[in-house]
Amino acid sequence: MPLLPRRRQKTVKKGVQFVRPRPTYPETSSVLLANNHVTFISLLISISFHGFFQVVGASGSGRTTFINTLVNKKGWLSHSNICDAATAHGQLIQPVYLCAALQTIELEQDGVPVRLTICDTPGFAENIDNELAFCTISDYLEKQCHDILGEESRIKRNARLEDNRVHALLYFIAPTGHSWILTTCDDSLREIDIELMRRLSPLVNVIPVIGKADSLTPAELKGFKERIMQDIEHYDIPIYNFPFDAEEDDDDVIAENSELRASLPFALVGSEEEVEVGGKIIRARKYPWGIVEIENPAHTDFLKLKNTLLSTHLTDLKEITVDYLYENYREKALSRGAGHAAGDSIPPDDILNRSFILKEEQLRKEAAKLKEIELRVQREFSDKRQELLAREENLRNMEVKPYVEKYLGCVFSSDNSLNCDCFLPQARLALSPCGISSR
Repeated sequence: MPLLPRRRQKTVKKGVQFVRPRPTYPETSSVLLANNHVTFISLLISISFHGFFQVVGASGSGRTTFINTLVNKKGWLSHSNICDAATAHGQLIQPVYLCAALQTIELEQDGVPVRLTICDTPGFAENIDNELAFCTISDYLEKQCHDILGEESRIKRNARLEDNRVHALLYFIAPTGHSWILTTCDDSLREIDIELMRRLSPLVNVIPVIGKADSLTPAELKGFKERIMQDIEHYDIPIYNFPFDAEEDDDDVIAENSELRASLPFALVGSEEEVEVGGKIIRARKYPWGIVEIENPAHTDFLKLKNTLLSTHLTDLKEITVDYLYENYREKALSRGAGHAAGDSIPPDDILNRSFILKEEQLRKEAAKLKEIELRVQREFSDKRQELLAREENLRNMEVKPYVEKYLGCVFSSDNSLNCDCFLPQARLALSPCGISSR
């Protein structure tokens, strides 16, 4: 199976060994010293992680229920329009057009705030010819990359531009879409499944999942997964298969990614209902033959996928999106002159020269800004110095004042006449503590 390149950390040579640099973490808020022990307290204040995911699948594949289960909110995402996939059955007089439904929610995973944006795609696989659906999804993914590319080409960039590049796409495979009954069948995945994953894999991390996996027995599910992965390898579809480097990554990372890779495609079961099991209220599906616990790894892969998206592999998904998938799109777009209003093809040399000019202009502006900051700091320093000197002068005058009054009292008598007998000795005695000479 083709592997996506993993972003490697640079190694630092130390003697004869190559040591990976230590990862950086958010700065700790305070350091407390108590009982000769150093206690580090790290407070994640105003630090949140943003994950942008897209779900694609035919109606009835379990997309909506999975999303509501993921965010732990009943009815958070629903499709009430007759043109949406969930309620379009029996009324397909007009073609069902694919639309993008964005929803954003704030979650907390292991005490860390996570901002989750989900793009649902109701209307997929509702027509005989789904070429329009393919184009709609790929155009949406390209538009997010195009917006970032256009912003990078600006001299003055928008600091508040929201990055809506999709970090992962969950593709729901129907449990009836695979010929697991006929073990000798060569065509296992449907043509629509193969075509969609092949088209979208250069633009986004594709993670195949099986919706409503509780409709299969354990033996059927095992064979189902094996045949799907065989088809993905046969058609050379570069899905996100939890890449790792056996030479550089830790043993724990290798073991974790190997386990997750062996679980592909994830078998999902969703439920918006809560059931009491063993005195605890949990999300589950209740059947006459038993109960399927949603977060039980022995029943479904839901918990593995949830931790992957919200915790363990969110950073890796974002790095591959930015450093690999987006860079490939950017290279192709610049080579064909994309992102220009005229739409004409521009030679690569002209694009490179224009990029250098924009970069030089940006550097000049940054230098001018730094110069302005330097002058402002110098002015503030000079003003502060003058203020301190004036304050020092006032303090010196306050110290000298009592000795001056004592000096005047010695020189003049009560009738304001000059006392010549005690003028010189008393004046010297009065002024000597403050360092003032009477001569």
